[in-house]
Amino acid sequence: MNILFIYSRQDYYSTDKPIQNQEQIQFGISYISSLLKQYGHNTKLFVITKKTKKYKLEKFLKDFLPSLICFTAVYSEYRFIAEIAEYIKNRFPEIFLLIGGAHPSLNPVECIKDSFDALCIGEGEYPTLELVEQLQNGQEPSMISNLWIKHGDSLEKNSTRPFLHHLDILPPPDRKMWEGWIAEPEINSSVLVGRGCPFECTYCCNHALKKIASGPYVRLRSPENILNEIEKIVNNYPGMKEIYLEVESITLNRNFCIELCSALEHFNSTLESPLEFGTNIRIAKNIDFNEIFNLFKKCNFKFINIGVESGSERIRSQMLKREYSNEDVIKVTKLARKYDLKICFFNLLGIPGETIEDFNQTIEINRQCLPDWHFLSIFFPYPGTELYNLSKDMGLLKEPFDTTMERNKAVLDLPGFNKKQIQKSYVWFDYNVYKGKKPLHKILPRVMVSKIKTNSELNYFYRILTSNTVLKQLKNSLKRY
Repeated sequence: MNILFIYSRQDYYSTDKPIQNQEQIQFGISYISSLLKQYGHNTKLFVITKKTKKYKLEKFLKDFLPSLICFTAVYSEYRFIAEIAEYIKNRFPEIFLLIGGAHPSLNPVECIKDSFDALCIGEGEYPTLELVEQLQNGQEPSMISNLWIKHGDSLEKNSTRPFLHHLDILPPPDRKMWEGWIAEPEINSSVLVGRGCPFECTYCCNHALKKIASGPYVRLRSPENILNEIEKIVNNYPGMKEIYLEVESITLNRNFCIELCSALEHFNSTLESPLEFGTNIRIAKNIDFNEIFNLFKKCNFKFINIGVESGSERIRSQMLKREYSNEDVIKVTKLARKYDLKICFFNLLGIPGETIEDFNQTIEINRQCLPDWHFLSIFFPYPGTELYNLSKDMGLLKEPFDTTMERNKAVLDLPGFNKKQIQKSYVWFDYNVYKGKKPLHKILPRVMVSKIKTNSELNYFYRILTSNTVLKQLKNSLKRY
């Protein structure tokens, strides 16, 4: 059977190649596609943006003739995806439409009202396979765990199945489906190390997602399984230089981390040009980072991501449920540099309860540590998260939200940190952190890019400009310095 996956991209690289590199592929639909292919089905991908002409999608549908279309959506992309589904249902009513992803899983009552024929709550590999088999056999879909299925005016709500316990039974994610949509397929890639998160960060939906099914939520693939996938990536993309190991924190399971690093070290020893690696770490007092960073150095880790989020210990502890001190951050940063690791900080501003004085502490911790690069985001209240509910209780929500330029544009007015101040702090963050530490000719372009990112039209033209091959090197130099 022919199955089409539709993925939307708000912050896209260019109109023709919306995805810059393999690090940006969506793992959920990639795993579902690979499983369907394993069972003999044909799958394709269509990446859509708000600049995509509808006739291109319609031509794609007429050429491929899918019997099933699978959509995925986070909150900020959902309304756009729902409009696309309605457009397809009006023109191709015979195609079965399935929606899944974080937002539909946490808000099924809202999402099933739209043009979808079914909705998946939780992990979608085997529910989708069972749906495909029933459709192929000419059956009316029914009794599929994880799926809510429409039958005319009635709705069949099936219970959720336990979380998939052994991730190694899944084939590696389908990367071929993305190739026509990626501008630079051989520069860097990412590998999903595990699923789930043990933490309770209030701005994240993990605490809610782990309640939708039974069984362990936090699961890791075996090092052998991970290495098999990495080997396939290297064989299929000989120019690959860097692989990002996607996991909430690779340091949480010491024995796993040691075994994986040993396997990576051995694999790199077989390559003429060893791969470089990067990953996330979570700062915690019971972790021997000296041991971990020594392992990283041996297997050629080049950078780590650290979620600092706020430099205010009050905000971090009381509002975000992240328990570590600024002193801990500084110590880990200094130690990482001893092992030649580059450091990326994740920073967040506009957090409910935050004042401009709190945010000044975020600037200060960044000035003390001087991360090699950073990702700065403005807090966005996602429905289903604890911090969304808290924002509502504090009277901060004025829905509907403007989801354009999500996390680049302030949506909350805080008593001690208004929208205008948040936006200004976002734009001038690099200047305030690196002034006197780096030359102005490196800082000011970043300020300019931050300003562009707050305006959808300016950002669109910036994407067109920097997708030109002559300017790619300039664009990349603005990311990490």
